[in-house]
Order: sequence, then structure tokens, then C-alpha cells
Amino acid sequence: MLKKITAGLAAAAMLMTSFSGTATSVTAESSDTPNYAEALQKSLYFYECQQAGPLPDWNRVEWRSDSTMTDEVLGGWYDAGDHVKFNLPMSYSASMLAWGIYQYPDGIEEIGEMTNYVNNLTFVLDYLAECDRGDEVVYQVGIGQIDHTWWGPVELYEYGMEENGTTMESAREALVSSEGCSAVFAEMSAALAAGYCALDGRIDQTTLDGYLEHAENIFSLADASKSDDVYNNSDANGFYRSSHFYDELFYAANWLYIATGEQSYLDKATSYIPNLSLELGTSELCYSWGQCWDDNMQGGMLLYAINTQDDYYISRVKKHLDYWTYSVTELEGGLRWLTTWGCLRYAETAGFIAAVACDTVLAGTDTSDYVEFYEEQINYALGVNPDNQSYVVGYGENSPKNPHHRTAHASWKNDLAVPEENRHTLYGALVGGPTQTGEYEDDRQNYINNEVATDYNAGFTALLCKMTDKYGGQTDPDFPETEQHDSPEFYVETKLSQTSSSGVSLSFKLTNHSAWPARVQDNISYRYYMDLSELIDAGYTADDVVIRCDRDQATMYSDVSPAEISSPILYKDNIYYIEITYPDGRAALPISEGRHQCELMLALVFPDYGSGWDASNDYSNTELLDTEDAVITEYIPVYIDGVLYYGTEPDGTTADGGMTPTEASTDATTESSTEATDSATDSETNSTTDSSDILWGDANVDGAVDISDAVSILSYVNNASKYPLTEQGLANADVNQNGDGISNSDALAVQRYISNVISALPETYQ
Repeated sequence: MLKKITAGLAAAAMLMTSFSGTATSVTAESSDTPNYAEALQKSLYFYECQQAGPLPDWNRVEWRSDSTMTDEVLGGWYDAGDHVKFNLPMSYSASMLAWGIYQYPDGIEEIGEMTNYVNNLTFVLDYLAECDRGDEVVYQVGIGQIDHTWWGPVELYEYGMEENGTTMESAREALVSSEGCSAVFAEMSAALAAGYCALDGRIDQTTLDGYLEHAENIFSLADASKSDDVYNNSDANGFYRSSHFYDELFYAANWLYIATGEQSYLDKATSYIPNLSLELGTSELCYSWGQCWDDNMQGGMLLYAINTQDDYYISRVKKHLDYWTYSVTELEGGLRWLTTWGCLRYAETAGFIAAVACDTVLAGTDTSDYVEFYEEQINYALGVNPDNQSYVVGYGENSPKNPHHRTAHASWKNDLAVPEENRHTLYGALVGGPTQTGEYEDDRQNYINNEVATDYNAGFTALLCKMTDKYGGQTDPDFPETEQHDSPEFYVETKLSQTSSSGVSLSFKLTNHSAWPARVQDNISYRYYMDLSELIDAGYTADDVVIRCDRDQATMYSDVSPAEISSPILYKDNIYYIEITYPDGRAALPISEGRHQCELMLALVFPDYGSGWDASNDYSNTELLDTEDAVITEYIPVYIDGVLYYGTEPDGTTADGGMTPTEASTDATTESSTEATDSATDSETNSTTDSSDILWGDANVDGAVDISDAVSILSYVNNASKYPLTEQGLANADVNQNGDGISNSDALAVQRYISNVISALPETYQ
């Protein structure tokens, strides 16, 4: 099942996802014994935040939905805070995650994270396998030079690109080649081969064999054309230029040897050694720098030493560990600081290399300094440092809040600075880290120290596998908690431009600040309530009011339907309302300054021009009369699919746009959508619920009938597995007894009942 948010579900899901509490899930504290299990749990979640294409049903990120669905190859990970799928760092990251589970599976099993780990690894490996087209390979999807021109949530990428004057076709171009891409091809091969080794016995054999088949084919292309000319002359050059490719070939050949046991792959690895990097000005194999997306030499060297047990290459591994342990700049607290940009990714990955070396080729020797080294690296990142600063978002009491990440920030204005705080918690993301002096600034505009990326978390996640294997830990049973919304996602900003005895002029700005997830919301409307007693007392009717539209911003967009403006509709007594409806949600999109609001300027004129209109008794003017500013007022309610979403009606019926978290039913199940639907059908047709227990309309079985029941019904209809109803709830919910079971009409009947449009439930049709 794909995680898709439909227009009908949007209102209900937005409300329902706030029912479980706030979004601050911090159970670990900075100490000498970090909770490695919680850190691993959250690091895996970060990769779910990065998922592209159709999201799987196990994706846990409430503020994400399907995106870039026109990509030539769906799936994979967005690289960092942007939305390009760069296969070089992506496949490097996948290979490191695979190495972590391959080397240290027991700790992952013990803390209960194996399913999440396997899910996230297979998601990216499936994408890499799909990139293999036989005689050519897709090595990048999306163009960085275009992508980086827009700052907004990926779910609205298509509209952001159009707003910037480009097309999805150009922004999401797939780069394909059969040659001249040795580094990226070899890295993809390494990831698939490592995944084959790591997932043996954990997924179906057909998928597993497919990974190995693709690994071997892509490797053959990488080896046949030993060059990066095509790759480095593409868009990748400005973002992930490859410095060399023999290290990736060396790394991949070692993984293929482990996967297949074929001597030819080990022989290939041996043949690459004369072409590997040397220490500057010497004939000695390079031992400095570190394992990363652009340099696989040290990871390959460790694998080669494991595969051959050759003392010389074991000594090269030890030389590398000595470099990191004793020669790299050490900050107070133990962090080894290698370079300015993303220092933590290098330190954490070097720590993982050290851990694996200690447990394999150096086992039985004195490795105490190396053990201290790798533990210092992981502990520093988790808050064991002079500032008690966690560098992992959502882990620890003093963790980053504003990493450089478009979708987590969720700007509605294409503005890096608006809003001031990120709207979502990017749990588990490892930020770049401190400066060489140990300073750190939690500023999303500081992308050197506060950037996040899949490759930043790669070695970090792998090292956490070691730490949970060694120390265990406790995951957070309530993770992830539902986020508290920072405001209603949809509201109207209104200004009473002019008022006189002739009538009123108003400016309405329908506002879309959706972020759970960011989305197009069709069939959204709002109501302006007014008391027409003075007009009726003068002998007129509501139909005599002159309604003039002076501006409809929706008409500026050639393919967007204009606003639909109703005649006055009787609410109660002499209170009427005018309803403005936008059938096409593209009228207001949170993608730019000009598009996040859609203005409608309306004039309401007394039929006997110049006398009689009294604006002071109009319900919707309650907060407008004493100010010349635009006001966000609850007295101009917003509706989605005809159901009250935000605001208060004249009789007190109210909805807060999902701002108040409410506990979900404890009877919820996690059955598949099909199973839940089948179960619901059985309950409706064969219910054993005693009719005397029925409280018509009480879908959530809380003893009352209110707007939350209408939302519960809408949520159930659109996604029964995610928002199930109990057997009693199903019986209570079937209030519109027209033979169609539980449907949207039941939600509307509940809404009509609580609005006093109908006097009783159930609403029976003959």
C-alpha cells in the first residue's frame, strides 16, 4: 500500500494526526552513557524523512506524502535538505547502512529495530536496482542547479518549479549513461552487493538475488570504462564531483567477493591497488583522510584485509586508525575534527571503521586506544561534550531545532528565513557539527555546520549498530509522537476595507500554510456571516443584497477555477451567510509570497443605496470593526468538503483546525487497509452490537456527538487501517441510513445535526 493523501482525507487527517500529543520526544539525556538504541531508532526515521516517490505504508513521517511522482525512476532518497537524487552519495550511504547490519545484527535485533532497519535499506536498494537498465544506468534524478532555486516542501515541488518558470521535465531530468561513470556505478554496485550480504535470510530470495545480479552488471559497466568523464561533466559536477574512481572499484570488488565467494572479484580488487591514492610525495598507500562518499579507499582496505588476512594490509588498516586516533585535530571532549564541512560525518565513519577493525583483523591485540577513540566520536555527537550539545535532531535535551532542510522547515513563502523556526522535527538527522574551535550555531542558514544529508547519517548509523550490539539500550515506545501544529493549516485573513450605511467592502485572503503534509486542498470554502435584520425590516429580502466581486486572484491563473460566490444563505432567524468556495485548491499554495494566499475582494451593498446597512451587528465583523489591519478571525469559519475545519459558527459550533491534540482510540488496530475494510463490512452487516447501546453519531465512542465524530468518520472512510473505528463506533456512525454503509454522507449528517440543520439522528431515507 502506498502512503497517499487524497483530497478527501486531507481535512480529516490533519485533525486526526494531532490526537496523540505534542512533538517533543526526548528520552535521553547528555551523560557518559548515551541511549544508543534511541539514537539508532531516530537515525533510521531520518531516512524515512528522505524518501522520494510513492511512500510505503510503513513510513512513519506524518508530514511527508508521495512526491516527485513523475521521476523516471521512482523511490530512492532525496540527498539532503534539497530534492535531488544523487546516486553517488546515496549508494555510499546505502553501503554503509548495509555494512552496519551485516557486521552487527544482534544489537539491532535486541532493541527491536530490525524491521525498521530492513525496511529502510530495502527501500533504497530497490531504487538502485531499478536504475540498472542493462546496458546503461541512471546515475542521477533531478538537476541540482534548478532544484536549488526554490525553498519549499517537496510535496509541492511541481508547483514550486512552475512558479520559478521551469518545468518538472527539466527539473527532474534523469541522467543516464553506459560509460564514463566508474565511481558512481561502482558505488551503486557496492551498495547492492553489501545489501545482498546484509539482508541474506531477512528478505525474499528473489529480491535478494536481483540485488546481486544488478550489482554484478553495474560493476561490469564501471570496470569496462574506467573513467568519470561523463559523470564529472554532468550536473553532478557542481555538487558531488568525483575525485577518483579506483577506490570505488576496489570497494565494490571486495563486497562482490564477500557476496559471491568468486576469486575473480578478489583478483579484481588486487589489480586496483597500484592505482589507489598515495600519501602526498611518497610511494606509501594513503592512510589519511577517511571513508566518505568520495573516498572509499579505507573502507575497501579494511574489507580487503578481512578478505585476505594479509599482514601488510592489516598494517595499513592500523596505520589509518593511528592517524585518526593520534594525528587528527582533537577538540575538547574527544571529537576528531578533520575538515570544515560536515566534520561529524568523517569522525563517525572513522569510528565505525575502527570498531570493525577492532572486532576483525585486530582482534586479540591491544585495541584499547582505538576503542576509546570510536566511543568518543559517537558520544560527542550524542551530547557528551563540554557544551552538552547533542548534534542529532530530536535526541537529548539540547539538540538542533533548525537544520538546513526544506521540507522540515516548511516555508510557505520560498524563504529560508520564514518561518523563524522549523515546523517539523527532523528526528535522527546528524548535523554537520562544530567549528574547529568547538563552536556551533543552530541556524538553518549555516549549511556548513547545520546541513544534514543521507551520507552524514550513514557511518553514524553503522557505528550505532556497534554501540547497541555492545551496550544495548531502550528505544522510545512512544516514538514518533504526533506533532503539535503551529497554526491552522488553512484560514482566512480578512480586512474590513470600508463600511457605511450603503454596505461593506471586504478583502478575504484564503491562506494555505499546510505542512502535515504540504498539499493542494480542493473544495475549501469560508463563510461570511451577517445579520440582515435591518434589510428585512425595510421590506427587502436577502436576495436583494447586491454582491459585487471586485477581485478574484484565482482568475490570474489560467488553469485554476475561479471562486464560487453564493447568494445569501439562511443560517438561522435573520442571520445569513455568503459562502466562497474554491473547488480547485491550486488557488492557494504554500510555495511563494504570491501564492500562499488567494485574495477575494467583495462588496455587499444595500439595495436602497446610501441608507440602512448596519455592519456592527454582523457576526463575522466581531474582530474587524476596530482595526484597519487584516485579521485572522475565527468568526469567518473555514470548511473542507463542507465540514467545519476551523472557526466558530454563530451557534457556538467550533473547530480549531487541528490545534488541540486528542488521544486516539485505544482500540485502534494495525491491520492492512483491505483487512480493515473487510472487517468494517462484516461489522456493518453482521454486527452483534446491542441497538440499545447505540449513541447515533458518536463514531469515536467518547459519549458525545460533536465535530470530532464527523472527522473520525471521514478519516475512517479514506484510510480504515490508519483510522479504524471500533465495532461500537461503526454502529454509532451509520447515521445516514441510505444503504451505502459508512461513507462521507454519514459525516455530513453528523455535521448537519450538530449545526441544528436536522433535529435528530439517524437520518433515514426511504
